[in-house]
Amino acid sequence: MNREFILETHLTEHQLALFYLGQEGFLIKHRNMYYLIDPYLSDYVDRNCCTENVKWTRRYEPPILPEQLDFVDYVFCTHEHFDHADPDTLHALAQHNTKVKFIVPKPCETIVSAYGINSRRIIGACAGKELHLGPCKITPVPAAHEELHTDENGNYRELGYRLDFGNASLFHAGDCCVYDGLAERLAGTDLLLTPINGRGYYKLREDIIGNMTAQEAVLLAREIHARLLVPMHFDLYDVNSVNPAHFVDCLYQINPKQAFHIFVPGERYIF
Repeated sequence: MNREFILETHLTEHQLALFYLGQEGFLIKHRNMYYLIDPYLSDYVDRNCCTENVKWTRRYEPPILPEQLDFVDYVFCTHEHFDHADPDTLHALAQHNTKVKFIVPKPCETIVSAYGINSRRIIGACAGKELHLGPCKITPVPAAHEELHTDENGNYRELGYRLDFGNASLFHAGDCCVYDGLAERLAGTDLLLTPINGRGYYKLREDIIGNMTAQEAVLLAREIHARLLVPMHFDLYDVNSVNPAHFVDCLYQINPKQAFHIFVPGERYIF
């Protein structure tokens, strides 16, 4: 993938283009606007997060470098973990793109600002408070990672983002488990992007906080009648991955009529 491949993607007024960057990173193009969600385009985790028991090693290189994304309009981070709000990626984006704004959960504003990003370029997002960015309406939704966490002001530390483009809507769950009321918040969503790497005692013991399982993702998609289900968070790190074949098996057992797409890094998909 390179910047020309993205910029030269021509769409109709009603189309979306999704470019997969790995882990939970997606670049979304609508008309001439670019929305970047959870970009992790370095090896920051590998260099800073390994322990005696857990070794983080990227399975593939980033499909694009952050300095090539000088045309992006908005960057969204779902929460503060480094593979979602990467200090190296965010700093490089801010250095090479003078127009980009950063949308992060309200409790994460000071964390992201400490990465060398001017606070005037940061927009603190709060659950339920809509943002209008270009032709897109954004609704932040609480994310349970593995539980719902709030700061002293009641603002959620982890969010998902629903993007409404008029004729199509997309929900990026961030790191999230299913909780009471989530499906109601997502009713009418066309594209559902969810993690599928699951959770468990031994992961949590090593401070690897989990997400919904493949089965839960399929059941959620069925409940909200999503037109397309996209699994995330399954392919970058062996210590926190899952075989996507299990996701496909769950889907065919639970709801074989569900449309889905499994991305490879650097792939473009037009909806």
